[in-house]
Amino acid sequence: MKPDNQGVQAACHYLSQFSRDRVESHMNVYSNNANNMGEQQAVHKHLLCNPPPSSLTEDEDVRAMLRGSRLCKIRSRTWQKERLYRLQEDGLTVWFQRRIPHAPSQHIFFVQHIEAVREGHQSEGLRRFGGAFAPARCLTIAFKGRRKNLDLAAPTAEEAQRWVRGLAKLRARLEAMSQRERLDHWIHSYLHRADSNQDSKMSFKEIKSLLRMVNVDMNDMYAYRLFKECDHSDNERLEGTEIEEFLRRLLKRPELEEIFHRYSGEDRVLSAPELLEFLEDQGEDGATLAHAQQLIQTYELNETAKQHELMTLDGFMMYLLSPEGDALNPAHTCMFQDMDQPLAHYFISSSHNTYLTDSQIGGLSSTEAYVRAFAQGCRCVELDCWEGPGGEPVIYHGHTLTSKILFRDVVQAVRDHAFTRLKGRVLVKGKKLPAARNEDGRILSDREEEEEEEEEEERVEAAEQKRQAKQISPELSALAVYCCATRLRTLRPAPCPPQPYQVSSLSERKAKKLIREAGNSFVRHNTRQLTRVYPSGLRMNSANYSPQEMWNSGCQLVALNFQTPGYEMDLNAGRFLVNGQCGYILKPACLRQPDTNFDPESPGPPRTTLTIQVLTAQQLPKLNAEKPSSIVDPLVRVEIYGVPMDCARKETNYVLNNGFNPHWGQTLQFQLRAPELVLVRFVVEDYDTTSPNDFVGQFTLPLNSLKQGYRHIHLLSKDGASLSPATIFVHIRVQHSRGPD
Repeated sequence: MKPDNQGVQAACHYLSQFSRDRVESHMNVYSNNANNMGEQQAVHKHLLCNPPPSSLTEDEDVRAMLRGSRLCKIRSRTWQKERLYRLQEDGLTVWFQRRIPHAPSQHIFFVQHIEAVREGHQSEGLRRFGGAFAPARCLTIAFKGRRKNLDLAAPTAEEAQRWVRGLAKLRARLEAMSQRERLDHWIHSYLHRADSNQDSKMSFKEIKSLLRMVNVDMNDMYAYRLFKECDHSDNERLEGTEIEEFLRRLLKRPELEEIFHRYSGEDRVLSAPELLEFLEDQGEDGATLAHAQQLIQTYELNETAKQHELMTLDGFMMYLLSPEGDALNPAHTCMFQDMDQPLAHYFISSSHNTYLTDSQIGGLSSTEAYVRAFAQGCRCVELDCWEGPGGEPVIYHGHTLTSKILFRDVVQAVRDHAFTRLKGRVLVKGKKLPAARNEDGRILSDREEEEEEEEEEERVEAAEQKRQAKQISPELSALAVYCCATRLRTLRPAPCPPQPYQVSSLSERKAKKLIREAGNSFVRHNTRQLTRVYPSGLRMNSANYSPQEMWNSGCQLVALNFQTPGYEMDLNAGRFLVNGQCGYILKPACLRQPDTNFDPESPGPPRTTLTIQVLTAQQLPKLNAEKPSSIVDPLVRVEIYGVPMDCARKETNYVLNNGFNPHWGQTLQFQLRAPELVLVRFVVEDYDTTSPNDFVGQFTLPLNSLKQGYRHIHLLSKDGASLSPATIFVHIRVQHSRGPD
C-alpha cells in the first residue's frame, strides 16, 4: 500500500529539472549581450517540490508520521476503533485505512484543510467520550468547513506529541509556500498517481490518465501527437527530459507570455524601468523604481538575473501569483481601519443559533459550533438559555428536538477560543429588569420578544413559547449593561432620546419592511444604536437570508446561520475578509453621519464603472474524482451585491471539457451607484445543459479592496477552504466619476 519512494523522487527530479531548464532558457536570450553575466546556469532557491520529499525525513517528528501510527479514532463511548494513519511523501496529505466487512478502504485528508490541532481533551467529543485515555495521549484535528473533528488517542504521550508537533510544522511550511510551489506539489501528486506501475516512465495511456486527472479532456489525436513530439527516444514511453518537455508544454501560459513580451521587448527580460512601466499601467499606488527593484529581488528565481536587476518570465509569473499580484489588496489584509469610533459605526460579524450544527428543528447542538464560528471571525454569538435538570442552565433551540448542551460548557468554549486578537472582554446583550411584560404579567425573555416580531404565521409558535417561558434571572439581567435589549416600535422621534447602549433585535422581515418604508430614517437610527437582524423563524432548515440588504441600511449585527454554507455566508466572509479579519469593519461615511441623507432604495445616479475582463483559469478542481472521464465545462460569473440598483450578475460562455487552462477573454461591465457598499463575487461553475450548473469555486471581496490591472483570483470551496492552486486570471478596471463619500 505504501507509495514507491523511488518513483516519487524521480517525479520530483523531473519537475525540478523542468524549472531549471525554463530559467536557463530565458537566461540564454540575453546572456550573450551581458559581459559580466558569468556562467549561464540558474542558481535557484525554488524547486517544484520545495522542499523535496527527501528533506521531510530530516525532521524527527515528520519522519515518524511518514512511518505511520496506529491511532484510536473516538466517536462515542462504544465507537472507538484503531486506524493506521500515515503522512504521504508529498507532505501535504495524510492517508488512513479503515476496515469494513470483506474489504479495507483507504482515505486521505489534506493538511491545508486543517483549521487547528488541539492537545488533550480539548474537544466536545474527547471531553465526553475520551475518559479512558489520558489527556496527554489525545489530540483533536479540527477541519475547515463542515467536516467533523477527528478525535484521536495515541498509544503513548510521546507519539501524540509527534503528531501535534509534526502537523504544526507541516502547516507552517504550507503557509509559507508560494502559489507556484503549491502548483508544483499539485502536479507532482498527479504525476505519481498517473504512473500506475511506478517505473518513473509515462506511457501514452498513463499520460491520458494524467490529463483526465488534471481536468482536461484532450483530443486523442492531438494528445498522441504531443506525446510523440516529446518521445525523442521513440520507445512509446516518456522519461526524464521527455517528461520535462511534456510538462513544459502543458503548463504554458500564453496569455502571461503575451503580457510579459509586451513590456520586455526583444530581449525577453524585464528591466526595473520596464517593470515599473507595467506597475504604473496596473494602477499600483505609489509605484517607484525602488519598488520595482524590490519585486525583482523578491520574486526572480535566477540569481544572475537578480544581480543585474532583471526579471525573467518565471519571476514575472511568481510575482503575479503572489499576494502582491492578488486581486485582494494586501494592505487591507492587516488591520488598517480606524478602530476608535463608537461601536454603532462598525459592521460586526454575527451568528444566529450559534450552538447548532444543522437545522433548527432537530439538529445537533455542540460547543464545537462556537469554536468554528470564532475561527471564522465571528464576534457576536447567541446563547439560548433554558433551565435544565437540577436548575443548571442548558442551551438549545427551545421547544424543538435539537439536542441540549450545558451553558457552563459553552462559556468555557468562549473563554478558550473567543479572544485570539481580542481584549479578553465580552458584552452581554440581554433583557433588563423591569422590562416588557406579556398578558399574564410575566417578563418576556429576549428570545420571546424577537419571536413576537414575526409575522402572523409565526404567532402560534411564539404563543407556545410565551406560555412555557420562565422569568429571566435578576443575575443575568444585571450583566446586560452596555447592550440592553429594547423593542424598536417606531423610527419617529421619541420624547426621550435613544441611548447608545440600547439594542433592537428584528426579524429579517421587519428589517426589510423598515428599509422599504423608511430607508433614510432607519439608516440614521443605525448611526446611533446597534440593530441586530436574525433569520425568520420559518427557515426550518436553517437557511440564510442575504446580509447585504441589512448592511445597506447600516445594521451592525447581521446574524447568519454559520453552519449553513451558501452565497450568503460567502458574502459574510467577503465582508469581513479585510481589516485583519478581526470581525469589525468600519461602515462607510454615509452610514455613520447622524444627518446623512443616504437611502439604499434611492442611492442616486451611477458614479463608478467596474470593468472585468475574464481571461483564463488554472487547475480547476474535478467535481467527480471517482469518475475519471468527468471533466468540467467551466464558466465564470461575476456577481455584484450592493444597494438594490447595483445588484447584477453577468457571466462568460462555457469552455467545453477543460478545467486545466480554459480561456475566455470576455469583458463584463457594471455601473455602480454606491460602490462603497459593493461586494464582488467571482464564481466558477460547471455548465450543464439538462440540470442546474454545479458549483466549482468562488471568491468574494469588497470592491474597495479590489486591486486594478492583471490579477489572479484564488478560489475557495463551498465551505471556504482553499482550492489551491485553482485560480482565475482577470484584468480589472475601476473608473470613478467622482470620489466616494
